[in-house]
Amino acid sequence: MHETSSLSGVTPARWSVIIPAYNEEDFLSETVASIKAQTVANATLILVDNKSTDGTRKVMEEIASSSPEQEIVILSDDRPGKINALETGIAAVETEFVSLCDADTIYPPDYLARAEEMMDANDTVAAAFAFGVYADDSKFRSWYRRNKGALMASLARNQGHTGGYGQSYRTANLRKAGGYAASLWPFMVADHEIVNRVAKTGAIAYRADHFCITSERRGARGNVDWRLHERLLYNFLPHSRQDWFFYSYLKPRFEARRMFNANLRDRDWEATEKPPSAD
Repeated sequence: MHETSSLSGVTPARWSVIIPAYNEEDFLSETVASIKAQTVANATLILVDNKSTDGTRKVMEEIASSSPEQEIVILSDDRPGKINALETGIAAVETEFVSLCDADTIYPPDYLARAEEMMDANDTVAAAFAFGVYADDSKFRSWYRRNKGALMASLARNQGHTGGYGQSYRTANLRKAGGYAASLWPFMVADHEIVNRVAKTGAIAYRADHFCITSERRGARGNVDWRLHERLLYNFLPHSRQDWFFYSYLKPRFEARRMFNANLRDRDWEATEKPPSAD
């Protein structure tokens, strides 16, 4: 594992932001710009190149060289899969809070501040999760997506109601739960499985006004996603049964279907048009 870093000499505040990237040269700069515009000062930015074959690494280096005012760390993990890149990034975190961000998602300027507020409000909160909206959503549709998610979260707080693009954690809780690690869960829906573990260390907080603007690139995901009956079972089971669901029920099914996290690198699910709404 090779590591390079660009250190500005600025003492980090309370936040680190991890952005794993595989072949994201067309999107990474805009995402990083949204992180640099955060109202929370001095967040450490950790960029993890997951063995990209395009110009992603060059973009990372250009970002670091043009941002002497911010601490930026560039890491490499050649093991295929976002889980591995996240594991490498999490190991480098030295701050109280950590936000896991996707390389093709835009974050409002108060994104980290809202997550910090949610976790500062109660020290039993282990994580603050954001809902995803699309850039071209109408004001009503954005409101609907966020409030629908908040309602679902109020009914089942110890389940995942957002994707991996919108997760922020107390670093201590994330590490206590084992973090993202292929040795614990190498399969798809890792962003839901980790909620099962983190929820054992503290509460998962949601707010309708905490959101980010997610990518519209992902279309049909049948080869990398769980099936309807699996999702329904997850949604209706109490948290006390989630260990059974993931490790006894879902794991052998995912193994049989070869539903590994690294499948996301194939990108045959990628679409040029926005996927139809599930609302």
